[in-house]
Amino acid sequence: MKYTQLGRTGVKVSRLVLGTMNFGPQTDEADSHTIMDAALDAGINFFDTANVYGWGENKGRTESIIGNWFAKGGGRRDKTVIATKVYGNMAADGEAWPNHDKLSALNIRRAVDASLKRLKTDHIDLYQFHHIDRSTPFEEIWQAIDVLVQQGKILYVGSSNFPGYKIAQANETAARRGGTIGLVSEQCLYNLAERRAEMEVIPAAQDYGLGVIPWSPLHGGLLGGVIKKEVQGGRRASGRAADTLKDPAARAQIQSYEDLLDKHGLEPGEVALAWLLTRPGVTGPIVGPRTAEQLQSALRAVELELGEDLLAGLDEIFPGPGPSPEAFAW
Repeated sequence: MKYTQLGRTGVKVSRLVLGTMNFGPQTDEADSHTIMDAALDAGINFFDTANVYGWGENKGRTESIIGNWFAKGGGRRDKTVIATKVYGNMAADGEAWPNHDKLSALNIRRAVDASLKRLKTDHIDLYQFHHIDRSTPFEEIWQAIDVLVQQGKILYVGSSNFPGYKIAQANETAARRGGTIGLVSEQCLYNLAERRAEMEVIPAAQDYGLGVIPWSPLHGGLLGGVIKKEVQGGRRASGRAADTLKDPAARAQIQSYEDLLDKHGLEPGEVALAWLLTRPGVTGPIVGPRTAEQLQSALRAVELELGEDLLAGLDEIFPGPGPSPEAFAW
């Protein structure tokens, strides 16, 4: 496994991030523990979750599965950089009581304590804002965070799904307050098929020293060889991938992608991950395996070297938006 610094911090994290969203809804606790053990054995030390994972009446279940894994001992907690998120409505019926969601100081304090209890740990390494809160000023948010850092309950803070201007607002507010490190990471939707983050989000993250953590690196399975799997009678596309393939132009684009990689003798899913590892500012993509076999495929991407001709071919199929503001102004 290869490692890098998390943004401008001193903490070292693996170039692959273990996503845990499937733990509970699709992968039972025993298999989830097997995957986490395999990830740690492979050198992955950066695990990502959220307080709402488990979904519906099972919100918080994923954190509890991770907490039970930590409780097995064997150095599991000490070896893991654990990241979780706050913002979502934690009510099982979807009807949040006032102040039980978003980023008020009151909810942040409540949510941290609840996550710590489920995770069976005394601190969270990276506490991420799952979405922007248009109602809560950053002065209040940072005041709440400062208290939690002083109490030792969290170490670093990151954002998720933030536009570039909110990254700037957050860190300028932190700088004015003094003594607050501000955001150190941004978790955003970014992959070959969805490159809009290159216009504003990633440049802002780089300027402010945030590590970029792409989620959905295979774009809902679209970049994982979905057409080839259909032809071979394997798992059919669903969700975002299935909807996209209904568009003839999009299907032709994905077919060109698979044809290019077939010519190079490479697996689409592994290339999609390896491509992200070549992108400036990227700490590591989040991989969300449902099985141990899927984890092994993701691990191969770390060692995969993409040649200039292949990178050029990928850019031709999936052109980026270009630099901002030229991409939309000139």
